[in-house]
Amino acid sequence: MTYGVGLLVDEGVVMLSDTRTNAGLDNISTFGKMFTVEIPGDRALVLLTAGNLAITQTVWNLLQNGIWHNGITQRLADAPDMFMAAQLVGAAVRQVQAMDGAALAAQGLGFECSLLLGGQILGGPPRLFLIYSAGNFIEATEDTPYLQIGEHKYGKPILDRVVSAKTSLIEGVALTLISMDSTLRSNLSVGMPLDLAVIRTGAQAICTRRRITEDDPYYRTIRDGWSNALREAYLALPRPDFVLG
Repeated sequence: MTYGVGLLVDEGVVMLSDTRTNAGLDNISTFGKMFTVEIPGDRALVLLTAGNLAITQTVWNLLQNGIWHNGITQRLADAPDMFMAAQLVGAAVRQVQAMDGAALAAQGLGFECSLLLGGQILGGPPRLFLIYSAGNFIEATEDTPYLQIGEHKYGKPILDRVVSAKTSLIEGVALTLISMDSTLRSNLSVGMPLDLAVIRTGAQAICTRRRITEDDPYYRTIRDGWSNALREAYLALPRPDFVLG
């Protein structure tokens, strides 16, 4: 399993994913689950993946090489806008299901994948989409400016309480790292290192791309600072006066 999160704010898009892949308690590997398409000045797209690694890697290869969609062969690098890019990701997922779904089912395996696509293409605003294993998708909005894939429940509370469209990119990076750290502490199927990408509105380029390890100074500051802040907040809470003894 994995955890990936994307934020869509007025200033741009923040994308963060872990790199752990599990195939049993004694078979843990590291695979990057962040993929990018960048043509500076024209487009900057980031794709995060969760689920069956063979499925998601095949989807990514199809998006790079081109798939037959709407009567022509298309690549993610050629999509005219973000909505069409999300449609293309969905079409790639459905094509992989058509190719491999029966073989997976014969082995007792489900067709499991989910993907986040965020970024900006020249002529349109930044957008963020969650694509499901059926190839359909939803889009982040001002009311719900973040989307998650994988083991999302541990990292959700902080986002629900704090994130809004007015959140800055700098704050967004800190919040996604807090969300990820909460997940890392509670779920062994999510693990370091982390991949971070930031796209600033109007740049059509990835302004920050960073591999974050355990000894990253900023990540350690976030991890320790958040833990200490939670502990201090708990100690400052009033104790219940209705409990005897």
